[in-house]
Amino acid sequence: MDKKIKISVRSLVEYVYKSGSIETGFRSAVPLLEGTRIHQRIQKLYGEEDQKEVYLQTALTVNNLDFQIEGRCDGLIINNSERIIDEIKSVSIPLSEIDQFAYPVHWAQAKCYAFMYAKDHNISKITIQLTYVHAKTDEVKRFQHSYSFCELEEFIVHLLESYSPYAELRVRHQKDLIKGLQELTFPFPAYRNGQRKLAGAVYKTIAEGKNLFANAPTGIGKSISTLFPALKAIGEGHIQRIIYATAKTITRQAAEGAINLMRENGLNLKSVTITAKDKICFKEETNCHKDSCEFANGYYDRINNALLDLLTNENLITRTTIEKYAMKHKVCPFEFSLDAAYAADTIIGDYNYIFDPKVSLKRLLEEEKKKTSLLIDEAHNLVDRGREMYSSTLEKSSFLQLSRSFKGKDERIQKSAKQVNGIFIALKKNCGENQEIAEKDPPEELFEVLEEFVQYAEDYLGQNRNNTDEELLEVFFAAQNFVRIGKLYDERFVTYIQKQRNDLNIKLFCLDPSNLLYKARKGYKSAIFFSATLMPLNYYLDMLGFQEEDFILSVPSPFSKDQAKVYIQPLSTRYRDREESIGPIVSTIKSMLKEQKGNYLIFFPSYQYMEDVYCRLLDEELPVHTIIQRTGMDEGEREKFLDAFQSNPSGTLLGFAVLGGIFSEGIDLQGDRLNGVFVVGVGLPQLGFERNIMKAYFNQQGKDGYDYAYTYPGMNKVLQAGGRLIRSEDDTGMIVLMDDRYVQAKYQALLPVEWKDFKVLRS
Repeated sequence: MDKKIKISVRSLVEYVYKSGSIETGFRSAVPLLEGTRIHQRIQKLYGEEDQKEVYLQTALTVNNLDFQIEGRCDGLIINNSERIIDEIKSVSIPLSEIDQFAYPVHWAQAKCYAFMYAKDHNISKITIQLTYVHAKTDEVKRFQHSYSFCELEEFIVHLLESYSPYAELRVRHQKDLIKGLQELTFPFPAYRNGQRKLAGAVYKTIAEGKNLFANAPTGIGKSISTLFPALKAIGEGHIQRIIYATAKTITRQAAEGAINLMRENGLNLKSVTITAKDKICFKEETNCHKDSCEFANGYYDRINNALLDLLTNENLITRTTIEKYAMKHKVCPFEFSLDAAYAADTIIGDYNYIFDPKVSLKRLLEEEKKKTSLLIDEAHNLVDRGREMYSSTLEKSSFLQLSRSFKGKDERIQKSAKQVNGIFIALKKNCGENQEIAEKDPPEELFEVLEEFVQYAEDYLGQNRNNTDEELLEVFFAAQNFVRIGKLYDERFVTYIQKQRNDLNIKLFCLDPSNLLYKARKGYKSAIFFSATLMPLNYYLDMLGFQEEDFILSVPSPFSKDQAKVYIQPLSTRYRDREESIGPIVSTIKSMLKEQKGNYLIFFPSYQYMEDVYCRLLDEELPVHTIIQRTGMDEGEREKFLDAFQSNPSGTLLGFAVLGGIFSEGIDLQGDRLNGVFVVGVGLPQLGFERNIMKAYFNQQGKDGYDYAYTYPGMNKVLQAGGRLIRSEDDTGMIVLMDDRYVQAKYQALLPVEWKDFKVLRS
């Protein structure tokens, strides 16, 4: 067995020495760029002979395991014959709270560097210096301690002995994984038409370290067609990890199902699914403070045993698995899933763990990213999600309230919040009689005042960690994110101000997320963007950050056009005509479902429109059982809705749902669980100020602004909804498109080839 373990100093010491409790209700972490600035400022004070960013490595054998340890110490100070290893730490908490023994993990990190340097240079004694710098005040506090080489050697052997059980587990797993991957075969007797083409393109893309944009039809089996070749790429040494990113829970379940299928064929793979904190939290109210949550209190004292237990006994680590072991070891299930994810071969989770600057997997080091491939499922969803991630909103009322509630409580916060509120008042006056205005330039004055507010709020929250002010905390995070997004602001953004009764909102709105999406995935070995509806392809290539060197693939549908009978009912579903359209829609439903048993879905552009048709249909007293999507359905209610679509139906079921909602994509009702789909309208987003800003922006870019803001996003919802029907070679049924725009050449050009042999329904 190859027992070589390559590990960074930081990962090693954090595993062994990190202790205490989670305190994510307020975390005064110093941003990366700010930390870099502080390091560079201290390093500029070094002497001519001193060195900075010194790369160090060493090899040691402990417990029959061959460790290769590497890292980069911040500084090497040469003071006559004395050598000093300098470890710089930027902090937000007051330096008065930091004593010599406050952070054992920092001493451990520096001692590793000292051992490696002393060993390489045959030094019998060396000094360690911890340099703490306050991020806001630039105040410095230093601690020094000298160690003999023997002391350092004894320390690092103990460190590696503590790490060995986990290392042994990883080595053993890696051997089994590679063997299993090399023997792994496609888990079906044969590929569907187009599957082999997609799988081959994915493997080639990963092997060459490129990126792929693939339009692959619904029902082809995209999860298995991307995961299988990506896993084979791990087996061949091209990559070490896969991150499978999705927009919805139901598509994460499809990925889990594909992995489980290969696991049943003998694959020994560690897969971890990350579930959002608010969904997986054991407490009624999410408050990650040791005094409020027993699962946060002492988390780092218990996490190593919890991870060893989990990784020794489980491979497919889903939400249920995480909850089981988190309860057993009394650890926070969300943080537990993140810690487990860093040890996994495959991570399944939401887009935001890659693309969102607030919650991305920050502990995934750049070196690890280079050995990781991204599989971006349902990639069409990433356009609007990207806009959401890279936009930020503030409300005037929250600062006005803070300025009142902190009067006599904290003068700095009170005055700062009042100052922010004053800027909002000035912005409101600028609006004049307009309810909404948009400006190209960022609100620089607001940024300056907000940065001061964030500093004061951070100081206050840091000093009152045991009694957190929830009102301040919420505004602090909003302001912090606003400032963060402000640093990304460029010509692809707009600032818009919106009056809401007595309140005022200001939004940094990302019109075009393509550049930021590209930057977020740039450090990874490769990225595979795939969807059944990357149509029109040029639009999605443009919006998802396509580069000239990237690959493109369009896979034709493997299914016959005869499997779906397509009908168009040319009536106006425009907002002004909706009342008049209800009667014809109900008449079409009656005639199409007359004496036909089966399961059907009908999709609408809005809840109100859906409700109006639903009520009219109930008045008709048809022999049809109906169910309807409600707002805010929980997972149990969603499952109940889908469970109503049973095979071999004895009657007729008609499910009412909303275009672009939870039932219009990602669901898989094969066979006669679904016999037909009605789509009302062309899915256009509601006319509004935001969409009109987007339209104007893309017009200025020389593109069709209306299509970019309205037509293409709308038709994507239609294609997704219609795509629920044909999921396999044996599926048949009908698709009814209800809108007169479907007979126009522009909209027909956006329909899939297999839908174009349609019949027009005449009233």
